[in-house]
Amino acid sequence: MRRHTLVLGLAMLLALTACSGSDPVAGSPAEPSENIPAASRQSPAEAERTLASLRRVDDLPLFEMTYVGDYDAQTGLDRPTPSPVGCSLFAALGDRDRPLFARNFDWDPNPAMVLRTDPPDGYASISVVDISYLGVGSDPTGDRRLLDAPLLPFDGMNERGLAVGLAADDHARAEPVPGLPRVGSVRILRLVLDEAATVAEAVRVFQRYNLDFEGGPPLHYLLADATGASAVVEFVDGRMRVQPGSGGWQALTNVPVIDVPEQQRRADRRYRMLAEALTAAGGRLDAPAALELLDEVRQGHTRWSVTYGLRSGEVRVVTAGGGRHEYRLPPG
Repeated sequence: MRRHTLVLGLAMLLALTACSGSDPVAGSPAEPSENIPAASRQSPAEAERTLASLRRVDDLPLFEMTYVGDYDAQTGLDRPTPSPVGCSLFAALGDRDRPLFARNFDWDPNPAMVLRTDPPDGYASISVVDISYLGVGSDPTGDRRLLDAPLLPFDGMNERGLAVGLAADDHARAEPVPGLPRVGSVRILRLVLDEAATVAEAVRVFQRYNLDFEGGPPLHYLLADATGASAVVEFVDGRMRVQPGSGGWQALTNVPVIDVPEQQRRADRRYRMLAEALTAAGGRLDAPAALELLDEVRQGHTRWSVTYGLRSGEVRVVTAGGGRHEYRLPPG
């Protein structure tokens, strides 16, 4: 079902507000679950074990859940999904033994969930999901719509140390390439996490699809992997473009990167703060220092901050609900 023009207009207004650094207009996506198809390929017992693993861990509220069994990441691939506004991301790659990916997620005051998945035909991963996009509220106990949670990771890392996150980019425009299937602008993250072990492989996943920005603001993406490689994926003049990282770090906020001089990028306050700190550190930040930097660029509507250790498998999540949580993803 396509979202009404009014809802799309509100989504764009929220994107512009987030980019300006002020608090967004209160609200939530209209009936987001109508765009999400049933993805579960679980047995009844696996579905029940998945739902039974759900637990609330802080007052964001943030939940945790382990997905047991299989899901179909391709189901309903051509349906548009609402796109949130992710705000500040960076890859700190100066220490090749401890490469790190970090991001602030800035959006509406919705419940979120740390999700573990291990599909039989893909890589295990840890991701963070805004579960309001499943139509789920702050008391999701027993809600079977959670079985579609694998389809909507807003950032994540897989067992091979490949991490991906998104951010709004009002300048992005993706024109369809004839013959390629369409995929939602958030769903693409699931395909990347399941299928790609490196940045190069992740870029090839992007290249296999036409991205659909319908239902929310257009996006751009940051990728990084355990080898210390990184890249920004943007859509410039309708075409997908890729800019590999260099110099030990790469950052992304809500301003374009490709074909934009570094001095012009730094006119954005958050990008400038990230760039100056990462340059001063030579791209070498551990998780506590990365979280401190994320705190410096947080906005009034930052929902969570997360770091992904691309070699260590360590994941640290700090939420606006006051929680600090640590996870580990064993290397594959």
